[in-house]
Amino acid sequence: MSEFLSDKPIPPRDRLIVALDVADAAAARALVTELGDAVSFYKIGLELFMAGGYFELLQWLTAQGKKVFVDLKFFDVPETVRSAVRALAGSGATFATVHGNQAIMEAAVRDKGDLKILAVTVLTSLDRGDLDDLGFACDVDKLVLSRARRALETGVDGIVSSGLEAPMIRRELGQRLLVVTPGIRPVENKPADDQKRTVDVAQAFSNGADYIVVGRPIRQAADPRQAAEAVQATIAGVFR
Repeated sequence: MSEFLSDKPIPPRDRLIVALDVADAAAARALVTELGDAVSFYKIGLELFMAGGYFELLQWLTAQGKKVFVDLKFFDVPETVRSAVRALAGSGATFATVHGNQAIMEAAVRDKGDLKILAVTVLTSLDRGDLDDLGFACDVDKLVLSRARRALETGVDGIVSSGLEAPMIRRELGQRLLVVTPGIRPVENKPADDQKRTVDVAQAFSNGADYIVVGRPIRQAADPRQAAEAVQATIAGVFR
């Protein structure tokens, strides 16, 4: 058993979060219906927000007994972020994301209620070259750890982090933060994939993830439900 394996009392089947990165709410509902009880947790992000019907979809998901991760990555004047989080807190969502700026994180936790706030460390679509372009004169792992420490200090519930940096976070900060890992690729990454810092399902959990976010490997599978159940079987094996 990995020394970094999550010790939190999370039902294994809730540890898979499927990203509903589809064109509109109707397509999202169709995919959720197809996946049925294979998936209990969904992420709804910016594409759906711009397509319309976002909050109606959120309400529909919670009415189906699903958990919802609102992934809008709030990044604005702290008071605006605080107001946005306060408005979201009564929606039934389980998670919401903010960018890892300290003042924004402090504002986000002020009126969050039962909503769990996740701070984005470094997007999994970025690598060392991208950080150079953005003016960050440090390695990816140092930036991730710095933001994770600040998240812990400000009372944020967890972070969004690549599975590659998760062991470092667990080594330095223990199990005190939730770690949600996107960029999961069950097979070797394709050259055209925009996710650069990826791991597979078992490795993500061995490295310290509490939850994983999976999108295209399930959504684009020939049989999405079968693909989701395969991921669930791997998770069940890890947490046996």
